[in-house]
Amino acid sequence: MYELTVRTRFAAAHSLRDYEGPCARVHGHTWHIEATFRGCRLDRKGMLLDFGVVKAKIKTVVEELDHNYLNEIKPFTGSAENNPTVENLARHIYNRLKQDLDKNNLPAQIASVRVWESPDTSAAYSEV
Repeated sequence: MYELTVRTRFAAAHSLRDYEGPCARVHGHTWHIEATFRGCRLDRKGMLLDFGVVKAKIKTVVEELDHNYLNEIKPFTGSAENNPTVENLARHIYNRLKQDLDKNNLPAQIASVRVWESPDTSAAYSEV
């Protein structure tokens, strides 16, 4: 099994609904993203996925979030269960990347997405 990981970052603000504490107020982070892809076979060039292709796919997702107020972006609008928490952000990015890989029939699967909201705190999402 091969794994490939790409990292990127973006800046965005959010506030946590139904939360008592300073994070209930609007505040921002420079979010760091680690997306890991997994597959059993390499292409004829000896690659699981081309880093350029993977970076472009992640860039598309991140551009929708970058320099925005996450509470106003779907799926983070509405109720507390859609709170723009680091956990929900990891799941959202994972699902977007999974849809794109499935749609383009690429030979790898998204294994996990880890989102760091600070150097010391992160959450990951996977379906495995």
